[in-house]
Amino acid sequence: MKNLNFATELHLKLGAPASQTVESLRLLRAFLKLAPRQRFEVIKLVEDLSTEEIPEHPLS
Repeated sequence: MKNLNFATELHLKLGAPASQTVESLRLLRAFLKLAPRQRFEVIKLVEDLSTEEIPEHPLS
């Protein structure tokens, strides 16, 4: 943030974000940089892992 007074004011009012929140934002930023096909593959992988359906072959 370029305006340190604004950042300091926010920090005083809201406190520091949790490390999980910061990591989630980093992952979101990395996800948005992916090509649409790669995004689809990441979503599919996460869905498969959440249902324990691990694919036999890599997606790409």
